[in-house]
Amino acid sequence: MKKYGRTFHLPISLGATSNDKIMSSLEGLKVDDLVITEKMDGENTTIHSKGTHARSPDSRYHPSRDWLKAFAAGVSPQLADNERIVGKNLYAQHSIGYETLPSFFMGFSWIIGNDIQPWDETLLRFEELGITPVVVLYSGQFTDRLFEDLADQLNLEKQEGFVARVASGFTETEMPIRMGKYVRANHVQSETHWMKSELVTNRLAQN
Repeated sequence: MKKYGRTFHLPISLGATSNDKIMSSLEGLKVDDLVITEKMDGENTTIHSKGTHARSPDSRYHPSRDWLKAFAAGVSPQLADNERIVGKNLYAQHSIGYETLPSFFMGFSWIIGNDIQPWDETLLRFEELGITPVVVLYSGQFTDRLFEDLADQLNLEKQEGFVARVASGFTETEMPIRMGKYVRANHVQSETHWMKSELVTNRLAQN
């Protein structure tokens, strides 16, 4: 089991706290193949060949993880030992309540060894595994006010923020320069951590 790396905040991120890491430069994101996806308000979760764990491999039990464990049981046998799928467990409501989710697990990264795979190949692998990807908000070239404009377009009642990454592959050690996140101001609006509150589930879209 391996802990997924930390995604640094973009310099304009309003939700960064004193405990967060902030990108010192945008040079690593000034590329022609940028992908920006919606940042979902859930628990960062890894699925691997032997099961699943939250961002910390030694995370304790919580009932919101039961659904994810059952889902991962159908994915894990299809993964190689050095292969990891990372996404958000959205079963439990955190600060944002979702009413029309396509799935309680939405993936955003496919890792082989220490290499984060290219976005297009990640989508193909997700399709093979039956994993719903996070929503793409933008795909294309970096421009000077791209992040500011996207931040202005967010529905702050329903969207936590977004994550920008280079579409081509890169190593996990390059995460601090090849990807960054924007989080809305005052994102966590409760003094009680969601794991210590009564479990409220999000809802799936009705087919």
